[in-house]
Amino acid sequence: MEAVGCARHAIDAYSRFQPNLVITRLRMTPVDGIGLLKELKSRSAQLSVIILTAHGTISEAVHATQCGAFGFLVTPIERIELLIQVRRAIAASGYNEGMEHWRARIVSRSRLMEDRLNLANKAAHTDAPVLLSGQGGTGRELFARAIHAAGARRGQAFVPFTCRTTQEESRGCELFGENDDQGAFAAARGGTLMLSEIGDLSLFYQAKLARRMQASEFASRRNKVTPQAEARLICTTSQDLKNWVSIGKFHRELYDQINILPIEVPPLGRRREDIPLLISRFLKEARDDSGITRIYSPKAVELLATTDWPGNVRQLLDFVRQNVAQSRGPLMTDGFVQEALGRDSKQLPSYDEARAGFIRDYLIKSLQTTGGNICQSARLAKRNRTDFYKLLSRHCVLSDDFKQDRCRNVN
Repeated sequence: MEAVGCARHAIDAYSRFQPNLVITRLRMTPVDGIGLLKELKSRSAQLSVIILTAHGTISEAVHATQCGAFGFLVTPIERIELLIQVRRAIAASGYNEGMEHWRARIVSRSRLMEDRLNLANKAAHTDAPVLLSGQGGTGRELFARAIHAAGARRGQAFVPFTCRTTQEESRGCELFGENDDQGAFAAARGGTLMLSEIGDLSLFYQAKLARRMQASEFASRRNKVTPQAEARLICTTSQDLKNWVSIGKFHRELYDQINILPIEVPPLGRRREDIPLLISRFLKEARDDSGITRIYSPKAVELLATTDWPGNVRQLLDFVRQNVAQSRGPLMTDGFVQEALGRDSKQLPSYDEARAGFIRDYLIKSLQTTGGNICQSARLAKRNRTDFYKLLSRHCVLSDDFKQDRCRNVN
Protein backbone atom coordinates (compact mmCIF):
# COMPACT_ATOMS: atom_id res chain seq x y z
CA MET A 1 0.00 0.00 0.00
CA GLU A 2 1.22 3.52 -0.77
CA ALA A 3 -0.23 6.96 0.00
CA VAL A 4 0.40 9.92 -2.32
CA GLY A 5 -0.67 13.56 -2.42
CA CYS A 6 -1.86 14.19 -5.98
CA ALA A 7 -3.05 12.53 -9.17
CA ARG A 8 0.35 12.71 -10.88
CA HIS A 9 2.05 10.93 -7.97
CA ALA A 10 -0.79 8.38 -7.96
CA ILE A 11 -0.11 7.56 -11.63
CA ASP A 12 3.61 7.18 -10.87
CA ALA A 13 2.83 4.88 -7.94
CA TYR A 14 0.49 2.82 -10.10
CA SER A 15 3.26 2.34 -12.66
CA ARG A 16 5.67 1.14 -9.97
CA PHE A 17 3.68 -1.61 -8.28
CA GLN A 18 0.39 -2.11 -10.15
CA PRO A 19 -2.21 -2.06 -7.32
CA ASN A 20 -5.57 -3.77 -7.62
CA LEU A 21 -7.40 -0.92 -5.90
CA VAL A 22 -7.04 2.87 -5.83
CA ILE A 23 -8.96 5.05 -3.35
CA THR A 24 -9.00 8.72 -4.29
CA ARG A 25 -10.64 11.99 -3.30
CA LEU A 26 -12.96 13.65 -5.79
CA ARG A 27 -11.83 17.23 -5.16
CA MET A 28 -8.18 17.59 -6.21
CA THR A 29 -6.14 19.98 -8.32
CA PRO A 30 -4.99 20.25 -11.02
CA VAL A 31 -6.46 16.81 -11.88
CA ASP A 32 -9.56 15.74 -9.96
CA GLY A 33 -10.67 12.26 -8.99
CA ILE A 34 -12.63 11.73 -12.22
CA GLY A 35 -9.60 12.69 -14.31
CA LEU A 36 -7.43 10.27 -12.33
CA LEU A 37 -10.08 7.56 -12.72
CA LYS A 38 -10.14 7.95 -16.51
CA GLU A 39 -6.35 7.84 -16.77
CA LEU A 40 -6.03 4.74 -14.58
CA LYS A 41 -8.86 2.89 -16.35
CA SER A 42 -7.20 3.63 -19.71
CA ARG A 43 -4.15 1.79 -18.39
CA SER A 44 -6.00 -1.13 -16.81
CA ALA A 45 -9.65 -1.89 -17.34
CA GLN A 46 -9.54 -4.41 -14.45
CA LEU A 47 -8.37 -1.86 -11.85
CA SER A 48 -10.95 -0.97 -9.17
CA VAL A 49 -11.26 2.69 -8.16
CA ILE A 50 -13.24 4.04 -5.19
CA ILE A 51 -13.90 7.78 -5.05
CA LEU A 52 -14.43 9.57 -1.73
CA THR A 53 -16.01 13.00 -1.31
CA ALA A 54 -17.54 15.05 1.48
CA HIS A 55 -19.97 16.88 -0.80
CA GLY A 56 -21.11 14.38 -3.38
CA THR A 57 -24.18 14.81 -5.55
CA ILE A 58 -26.27 12.21 -7.35
CA SER A 59 -25.14 13.49 -10.75
CA GLU A 60 -21.48 13.19 -9.72
CA ALA A 61 -22.03 9.67 -8.48
CA VAL A 62 -23.72 8.68 -11.75
CA HIS A 63 -20.92 10.28 -13.78
CA ALA A 64 -18.24 8.48 -11.75
CA THR A 65 -19.99 5.15 -12.22
CA GLN A 66 -20.30 5.74 -15.97
CA CYS A 67 -16.57 6.44 -16.09
CA GLY A 68 -15.84 3.08 -14.46
CA ALA A 69 -15.63 3.81 -10.72
CA PHE A 70 -16.32 0.78 -8.53
CA GLY A 71 -17.71 2.93 -5.73
CA PHE A 72 -18.59 6.55 -4.95
CA LEU A 73 -18.69 7.07 -1.18
CA VAL A 74 -19.65 10.16 0.82
CA THR A 75 -17.52 10.87 3.89
CA PRO A 76 -17.51 10.50 6.78
CA ILE A 77 -17.91 6.76 6.32
CA GLU A 78 -17.90 3.99 8.90
CA ARG A 79 -14.66 2.00 8.99
CA ILE A 80 -16.43 -1.35 8.63
CA GLU A 81 -18.42 -0.15 5.64
CA LEU A 82 -15.25 1.06 3.95
CA LEU A 83 -13.52 -2.28 4.57
CA ILE A 84 -16.47 -4.11 3.05
CA GLN A 85 -16.28 -1.91 -0.05
CA VAL A 86 -12.51 -2.47 -0.26
CA ARG A 87 -12.91 -6.27 -0.12
CA ARG A 88 -15.56 -6.19 -2.83
CA ALA A 89 -13.49 -3.88 -5.02
CA ILE A 90 -10.38 -6.06 -4.75
CA ALA A 91 -12.41 -9.16 -5.56
CA ALA A 92 -13.93 -7.42 -8.59
CA SER A 93 -10.45 -6.53 -9.88
CA GLY A 94 -9.68 -10.22 -10.35
CA TYR A 95 -7.03 -10.19 -7.62
CA ASN A 96 -5.36 -13.52 -7.04
CA GLU A 97 -2.61 -13.74 -4.45
CA GLY A 98 -0.63 -16.14 -6.61
CA MET A 99 -0.79 -13.73 -9.57
CA GLU A 100 -0.02 -10.47 -7.78
CA HIS A 101 3.55 -10.18 -9.04
CA TRP A 102 3.18 -11.61 -12.53
CA ARG A 103 4.63 -8.43 -14.10
CA ALA A 104 6.71 -7.17 -11.20
CA ARG A 105 9.99 -7.35 -13.14
CA ILE A 106 8.68 -5.13 -15.96
CA VAL A 107 9.07 -1.44 -15.11
CA SER A 108 6.83 0.90 -17.07
CA ARG A 109 4.62 3.97 -16.94
CA SER A 110 4.09 4.43 -20.70
CA ARG A 111 0.67 3.82 -22.20
CA LEU A 112 2.27 1.91 -25.09
CA MET A 113 3.78 -0.63 -22.69
CA GLU A 114 0.55 -0.86 -20.73
CA ASP A 115 -1.26 -1.77 -23.95
CA ARG A 116 1.28 -4.51 -24.62
CA LEU A 117 1.06 -5.80 -21.04
CA ASN A 118 -2.72 -5.94 -21.28
CA LEU A 119 -2.31 -8.11 -24.38
CA ALA A 120 0.16 -10.29 -22.48
CA ASN A 121 -2.28 -10.69 -19.59
CA LYS A 122 -5.04 -11.76 -21.98
CA ALA A 123 -2.67 -14.19 -23.70
CA ALA A 124 -1.78 -15.72 -20.32
CA HIS A 125 -5.32 -17.05 -19.94
CA THR A 126 -5.11 -19.16 -23.09
CA ASP A 127 -2.86 -21.97 -24.28
CA ALA A 128 -2.43 -20.57 -27.79
CA PRO A 129 1.12 -19.91 -29.04
CA VAL A 130 2.47 -16.38 -28.57
CA LEU A 131 4.93 -14.64 -30.90
CA LEU A 132 6.91 -11.86 -29.20
CA SER A 133 8.62 -9.63 -31.75
CA GLY A 134 10.97 -6.71 -31.17
CA GLN A 135 14.56 -5.58 -31.10
CA GLY A 136 17.20 -7.21 -28.95
CA GLY A 137 17.35 -5.91 -25.39
CA THR A 138 13.69 -4.82 -25.22
CA GLY A 139 12.70 -7.43 -22.63
CA ARG A 140 10.98 -10.11 -24.70
CA GLU A 141 12.00 -12.85 -22.26
CA LEU A 142 10.56 -10.81 -19.37
CA PHE A 143 7.28 -10.68 -21.29
CA ALA A 144 7.39 -14.44 -21.83
CA ARG A 145 8.03 -15.08 -18.14
CA ALA A 146 5.24 -12.65 -17.19
CA ILE A 147 2.78 -14.50 -19.45
CA HIS A 148 3.82 -17.78 -17.81
CA ALA A 149 3.50 -16.29 -14.30
CA ALA A 150 -0.01 -14.94 -14.98
CA GLY A 151 -1.39 -18.16 -16.45
CA ALA A 152 -2.58 -21.48 -15.12
CA ARG A 153 0.84 -23.04 -15.82
CA ARG A 154 2.73 -20.80 -13.38
CA GLY A 155 3.33 -23.73 -11.02
CA GLN A 156 5.05 -25.71 -13.77
CA ALA A 157 8.41 -25.30 -15.50
CA PHE A 158 9.42 -22.35 -17.68
CA VAL A 159 12.09 -23.58 -20.09
CA PRO A 160 14.02 -21.08 -22.26
CA PHE A 161 15.65 -22.49 -25.40
CA THR A 162 17.98 -20.22 -27.37
CA CYS A 163 17.92 -21.04 -31.07
CA ARG A 164 20.59 -18.48 -31.98
CA THR A 165 23.49 -19.79 -29.89
CA THR A 166 22.83 -23.52 -30.04
CA GLN A 167 25.03 -25.47 -32.44
CA GLU A 168 23.16 -26.67 -35.53
CA GLU A 169 24.12 -30.33 -35.15
CA SER A 170 22.81 -30.52 -31.59
CA ARG A 171 19.60 -28.49 -32.05
CA GLY A 172 17.38 -31.45 -32.86
CA CYS A 173 18.49 -33.47 -29.84
CA GLU A 174 18.32 -30.52 -27.43
CA LEU A 175 14.92 -29.36 -28.66
CA PHE A 176 13.07 -32.59 -29.49
CA GLY A 177 15.07 -35.21 -27.60
CA GLU A 178 14.91 -38.88 -28.47
CA ASN A 179 11.61 -40.76 -28.35
CA ASP A 180 9.98 -37.64 -26.89
CA ASP A 181 11.39 -38.40 -23.45
CA GLN A 182 14.18 -35.82 -23.42
CA GLY A 183 14.92 -32.39 -24.77
CA ALA A 184 13.37 -28.98 -24.16
CA PHE A 185 9.84 -30.07 -25.12
CA ALA A 186 9.90 -32.86 -22.56
CA ALA A 187 11.38 -30.61 -19.87
CA ALA A 188 8.62 -28.04 -20.42
CA ARG A 189 5.74 -30.53 -20.54
CA GLY A 190 2.79 -29.03 -18.66
CA GLY A 191 4.60 -25.70 -18.48
CA THR A 192 5.93 -23.16 -20.97
CA LEU A 193 8.65 -23.50 -23.60
CA MET A 194 10.18 -20.26 -24.88
CA LEU A 195 12.01 -20.49 -28.21
CA SER A 196 14.27 -17.43 -28.41
CA GLU A 197 15.01 -16.13 -31.94
CA ILE A 198 13.05 -18.87 -33.64
CA GLY A 199 14.06 -17.46 -37.03
CA ASP A 200 17.53 -18.91 -36.48
CA LEU A 201 16.22 -22.49 -36.67
CA SER A 202 17.09 -24.09 -40.00
CA LEU A 203 14.25 -24.79 -42.42
CA PHE A 204 14.68 -28.49 -41.65
CA TYR A 205 13.96 -28.03 -37.95
CA GLN A 206 11.27 -25.45 -38.68
CA ALA A 207 9.43 -28.10 -40.71
CA LYS A 208 9.95 -30.67 -37.95
CA LEU A 209 8.55 -28.25 -35.35
CA ALA A 210 5.53 -27.53 -37.57
CA ARG A 211 4.82 -31.27 -37.88
CA ARG A 212 5.14 -31.76 -34.13
CA MET A 213 2.72 -28.93 -33.38
CA GLN A 214 0.22 -30.25 -35.90
CA ALA A 215 0.48 -33.81 -34.52
CA SER A 216 0.08 -32.55 -30.94
CA GLU A 217 -3.05 -30.59 -31.85
CA PHE A 218 -4.52 -33.58 -33.70
CA ALA A 219 -3.79 -35.94 -30.78
CA SER A 220 -5.40 -33.53 -28.32
CA ARG A 221 -8.61 -33.42 -30.36
CA ARG A 222 -8.69 -37.15 -31.10
CA ASN A 223 -7.89 -38.40 -27.58
CA LYS A 224 -9.48 -35.45 -25.79
CA VAL A 225 -6.20 -34.77 -24.01
CA THR A 226 -6.09 -31.44 -22.19
CA PRO A 227 -3.77 -28.89 -23.83
CA GLN A 228 -1.96 -28.48 -20.49
CA ALA A 229 -0.41 -31.92 -21.01
CA GLU A 230 1.87 -30.42 -23.66
CA ALA A 231 4.20 -27.42 -23.35
CA ARG A 232 2.74 -24.01 -24.07
CA LEU A 233 4.86 -22.38 -26.79
CA ILE A 234 6.10 -18.78 -26.71
CA CYS A 235 8.47 -17.70 -29.49
CA THR A 236 10.57 -14.55 -29.80
CA THR A 237 12.09 -12.95 -32.87
CA SER A 238 13.91 -9.78 -33.88
CA GLN A 239 13.29 -10.51 -37.57
CA ASP A 240 10.38 -9.77 -39.90
CA LEU A 241 9.19 -13.37 -40.16
CA LYS A 242 6.31 -12.47 -42.48
CA ASN A 243 8.83 -11.11 -44.98
CA TRP A 244 11.04 -14.14 -44.43
CA VAL A 245 8.11 -16.38 -45.35
CA SER A 246 7.65 -14.49 -48.63
CA ILE A 247 11.32 -14.99 -49.60
CA GLY A 248 11.46 -18.60 -48.47
CA LYS A 249 13.61 -18.15 -45.35
CA PHE A 250 10.89 -19.23 -42.91
CA HIS A 251 8.41 -22.11 -43.00
CA ARG A 252 4.97 -20.78 -43.92
CA GLU A 253 2.96 -23.37 -41.97
CA LEU A 254 5.06 -22.87 -38.84
CA TYR A 255 4.58 -19.10 -39.09
CA ASP A 256 0.81 -19.54 -39.17
CA GLN A 257 1.00 -21.87 -36.16
CA ILE A 258 3.10 -19.62 -33.90
CA ASN A 259 1.55 -16.30 -34.93
CA ILE A 260 -1.78 -16.87 -33.18
CA LEU A 261 -1.19 -14.20 -30.52
CA PRO A 262 1.42 -11.70 -31.82
CA ILE A 263 2.75 -9.05 -29.41
CA GLU A 264 5.35 -6.46 -30.38
CA VAL A 265 7.61 -5.38 -27.49
CA PRO A 266 8.44 -1.72 -28.23
CA PRO A 267 12.02 -0.38 -28.27
CA LEU A 268 13.17 1.99 -25.55
CA GLY A 269 13.12 4.92 -27.99
CA ARG A 270 9.31 4.66 -28.17
CA ARG A 271 8.87 4.60 -24.39
CA ARG A 272 11.33 7.23 -23.18
CA GLU A 273 9.05 8.18 -20.29
CA ASP A 274 10.01 4.82 -18.75
CA ILE A 275 13.74 5.64 -18.64
CA PRO A 276 13.71 7.48 -15.24
CA LEU A 277 11.81 4.55 -13.68
CA LEU A 278 14.21 2.03 -15.19
CA ILE A 279 17.19 4.03 -13.94
CA SER A 280 15.74 4.10 -10.41
CA ARG A 281 15.25 0.32 -10.46
CA PHE A 282 18.74 -0.32 -11.84
CA LEU A 283 20.38 1.94 -9.25
CA LYS A 284 18.73 0.03 -6.43
CA GLU A 285 19.91 -3.25 -7.90
CA ALA A 286 23.45 -2.03 -8.63
CA ARG A 287 24.68 -1.13 -5.16
CA ASP A 288 28.43 -1.43 -4.64
CA ASP A 289 30.16 -3.53 -1.96
CA SER A 290 29.64 -0.80 0.65
CA GLY A 291 25.86 -1.01 0.19
CA ILE A 292 25.62 2.66 -0.80
CA THR A 293 23.08 3.48 -3.49
CA ARG A 294 24.33 5.91 -6.13
CA ILE A 295 21.95 8.50 -7.58
CA TYR A 296 21.98 10.65 -10.72
CA SER A 297 21.48 14.41 -10.70
CA PRO A 298 18.27 15.64 -12.41
CA LYS A 299 20.30 16.89 -15.40
CA ALA A 300 22.03 13.52 -15.66
CA VAL A 301 18.67 11.73 -15.75
CA GLU A 302 17.49 14.15 -18.44
CA LEU A 303 20.63 13.42 -20.45
CA LEU A 304 20.09 9.67 -20.16
CA ALA A 305 16.41 10.04 -21.12
CA THR A 306 17.31 11.89 -24.32
CA THR A 307 20.19 9.65 -25.38
CA ASP A 308 19.75 7.08 -28.13
CA TRP A 309 19.92 3.50 -26.82
CA PRO A 310 20.15 1.12 -29.80
CA GLY A 311 20.66 -1.78 -27.39
CA ASN A 312 17.45 -0.78 -25.57
CA VAL A 313 16.85 -1.66 -21.91
CA ARG A 314 19.77 -4.09 -21.75
CA GLN A 315 22.22 -1.41 -22.92
CA LEU A 316 20.83 1.10 -20.40
CA LEU A 317 21.19 -1.47 -17.60
CA ASP A 318 24.82 -2.18 -18.52
CA PHE A 319 25.56 1.56 -18.66
CA VAL A 320 24.08 2.20 -15.20
CA ARG A 321 26.07 -0.70 -13.75
CA GLN A 322 29.22 0.71 -15.33
CA ASN A 323 28.52 4.16 -13.89
CA VAL A 324 27.99 2.75 -10.39
CA ALA A 325 31.26 0.83 -10.59
CA GLN A 326 33.24 3.86 -11.81
CA SER A 327 31.65 6.61 -9.70
CA ARG A 328 33.77 8.03 -6.90
CA GLY A 329 30.89 9.61 -5.00
CA PRO A 330 27.20 9.02 -4.30
CA LEU A 331 26.04 11.66 -6.83
CA MET A 332 26.62 11.14 -10.54
CA THR A 333 26.41 14.42 -12.48
CA ASP A 334 25.55 15.14 -16.10
CA GLY A 335 29.25 15.85 -16.74
CA PHE A 336 30.15 12.41 -15.42
CA VAL A 337 27.46 10.82 -17.59
CA GLN A 338 28.51 12.77 -20.70
CA GLU A 339 32.09 11.64 -20.21
CA ALA A 340 30.94 8.04 -19.85
CA LEU A 341 28.77 8.30 -22.95
CA GLY A 342 31.58 9.77 -25.02
CA ARG A 343 31.47 12.59 -27.50
CA ASP A 344 30.05 10.41 -30.28
CA SER A 345 26.89 9.44 -28.37
CA LYS A 346 23.66 10.29 -30.13
CA GLN A 347 21.33 12.49 -28.12
CA LEU A 348 17.72 13.21 -28.96
CA PRO A 349 17.22 16.98 -29.41
CA SER A 350 14.59 18.73 -27.34
CA TYR A 351 11.22 19.51 -28.92
CA ASP A 352 12.11 23.22 -29.23
CA GLU A 353 15.49 22.40 -30.80
CA ALA A 354 13.92 20.00 -33.28
CA ARG A 355 11.22 22.52 -34.22
CA ALA A 356 13.77 25.32 -34.69
CA GLY A 357 15.89 23.09 -36.88
CA PHE A 358 12.91 22.17 -39.03
CA ILE A 359 11.87 25.83 -39.49
CA ARG A 360 15.39 26.90 -40.44
CA ASP A 361 15.72 24.07 -42.96
CA TYR A 362 12.34 25.02 -44.43
CA LEU A 363 13.32 28.68 -44.80
CA ILE A 364 16.58 27.76 -46.50
CA LYS A 365 14.87 25.39 -48.94
CA SER A 366 12.18 27.98 -49.71
CA LEU A 367 14.73 30.71 -50.47
CA GLN A 368 16.77 28.32 -52.57
CA THR A 369 13.66 27.57 -54.62
CA THR A 370 12.79 31.25 -55.21
CA GLY A 371 16.36 32.52 -55.56
CA GLY A 372 16.06 34.64 -52.44
CA ASN A 373 12.75 36.29 -53.41
CA ILE A 374 11.08 37.19 -50.10
CA CYS A 375 7.61 37.77 -51.58
CA GLN A 376 7.49 34.44 -53.40
CA SER A 377 8.84 32.55 -50.39
CA ALA A 378 6.26 34.17 -48.10
CA ARG A 379 3.46 33.16 -50.48
CA LEU A 380 4.75 29.55 -50.57
CA ALA A 381 4.77 29.50 -46.77
CA LYS A 382 1.30 31.11 -46.66
CA ARG A 383 2.67 33.87 -44.42
CA ASN A 384 2.57 37.62 -44.86
CA ARG A 385 5.82 39.35 -45.74
CA THR A 386 6.32 40.89 -42.30
CA ASP A 387 5.98 37.53 -40.49
CA PHE A 388 8.34 35.92 -42.98
CA TYR A 389 10.98 38.60 -42.36
CA LYS A 390 10.66 37.96 -38.61
CA LEU A 391 11.18 34.23 -39.14
CA LEU A 392 14.29 34.88 -41.24
CA SER A 393 15.68 37.21 -38.58
CA ARG A 394 14.87 34.81 -35.71
CA HIS A 395 16.61 31.88 -37.39
CA CYS A 396 19.54 33.90 -38.78
CA VAL A 397 18.80 33.24 -42.46
CA LEU A 398 19.82 35.94 -45.00
CA SER A 399 17.93 36.15 -48.29
CA ASP A 400 20.90 37.84 -50.02
CA ASP A 401 22.92 34.65 -49.72
CA PHE A 402 20.48 32.88 -52.01
CA LYS A 403 20.29 35.75 -54.49
CA GLN A 404 24.04 35.45 -54.95
CA ASP A 405 23.70 31.69 -55.49
CA ARG A 406 21.12 32.35 -58.19
CA CYS A 407 23.37 34.83 -59.93
CA ARG A 408 26.22 32.35 -59.95
CA ASN A 409 23.95 29.70 -61.47
CA VAL A 410 22.81 32.08 -64.20
CA ASN A 411 26.35 33.07 -65.08
